[in-house]
Amino acid sequence: MRELNVDVITNTVEKLCIESNYFLPQDAKKALEEAVMKEESPIGKDALLNILKNQEIAGRNRVPICQDTGLAVFFIELGQDLRLVGGDFNEAINEGVRRGYKNGYLRKSVVDDPIFLRKNTGDNTPAIIHTTIVKGDKLKITIAPKGGGSENMSALRMLTPSEGVKGIKEFIVETVDRAGSNPCPPVIVGVGIGGTVEMTALIAKKALLRTLGEHNSNPEVAKLENELLEEINNLGIGPQGFGGRITALAVNIETFPAHLASMPVAVNIQCHAARHMTAIL
Repeated sequence: MRELNVDVITNTVEKLCIESNYFLPQDAKKALEEAVMKEESPIGKDALLNILKNQEIAGRNRVPICQDTGLAVFFIELGQDLRLVGGDFNEAINEGVRRGYKNGYLRKSVVDDPIFLRKNTGDNTPAIIHTTIVKGDKLKITIAPKGGGSENMSALRMLTPSEGVKGIKEFIVETVDRAGSNPCPPVIVGVGIGGTVEMTALIAKKALLRTLGEHNSNPEVAKLENELLEEINNLGIGPQGFGGRITALAVNIETFPAHLASMPVAVNIQCHAARHMTAIL
């Protein structure tokens, strides 16, 4: 069985925290460049060009793409033949977050008590960690810093099966329409359908990690993604809410088997700064 010291995890997480906040993924950059060509509104096109200029400056000067450097959300795939040594796994990730947000001069946004005192923890911990056990002896770490502006516009609804595709579409479009300019469009719309309350919300967020331009492998779901993208872009919200054709860059749907009496749907909205980065150890 292969062994991995958790110190390596901490060092890797520190780097991921910093670089994911400095550099926009290539698929997001490409989608924004294509959006410039499609946008019909002059002010909308100008907004997109400024977004691209901003990410270029951030990467060149190694500063955050956005001042809201988000909660540190991790998706972990832990190989069942890998043995972690030298300390606690979750603490190793949190220590990497502490170092990354300090050394990268990233804003700390976590408050310890969500209801009353709301005191900042000062180091952006605890991280949100989703761990899946998989085959093999590797450790895959994906970070997806999630800002409050877009997360606040997300929603979940327990639909009934009788509401069908029509109900799903109405809920998703309604959610994006209600969000308006708040999540800094153009957005990526992650959708989870099926499972239970917590599962549908989780797969909606995981849907945001899919490479932009790639569709669900199920042709019917892929068709639904295209239909929703068209309807959302017909809302006229446009880049940064200034009006225009491009309100969303993509609609990514993931599904999971559900109870015969249920059809939960979650919408997780991501702003144009679709930050995520992966390392494999």
